[in-house]
Amino acid sequence: MKVTDFLGGDMVIADLVADTKAGVLAELSRHLAARVDGVDAETLRKILEERELLASTAIGDGIAIPHGKMDAVGRLVGALGRARKGIEFESIDGQPTHLVFMLVAPASSTGVHLKALARLSRLFRDADFRERLMAAPDAATMYQTILEEDAKY
Repeated sequence: MKVTDFLGGDMVIADLVADTKAGVLAELSRHLAARVDGVDAETLRKILEERELLASTAIGDGIAIPHGKMDAVGRLVGALGRARKGIEFESIDGQPTHLVFMLVAPASSTGVHLKALARLSRLFRDADFRERLMAAPDAATMYQTILEEDAKY
């Protein structure tokens, strides 16, 4: 599975405006809802926040992968946001989160979102990849970095 199977170039935000966990979830929800027919930003935000109540999706090393399921999406979709200064996301390592990759899967799906989560977890373990995303000057370069990484698989 390639990241570009569920992330389009228009789904990358190089500089998140929000500086809180709740704000980032709302900003990414609005961004995705504006680009995916039938998705209500407020409903998506609530789904993501409910998932965060179970346990934080911040996996350490400056990465968070908030995720949820909703009927309104017909296939797995994602959005990536970068917070250069970092935000408090209740990460397991206690460090600020800089890269937030939101995943939304159809409510009826089972395995596809788990495969995507596994792929993202492996990808973001690579410190060089994380550094290239953080150094990218804009969203297009961030997406190009992901394309290049996908080409290795």
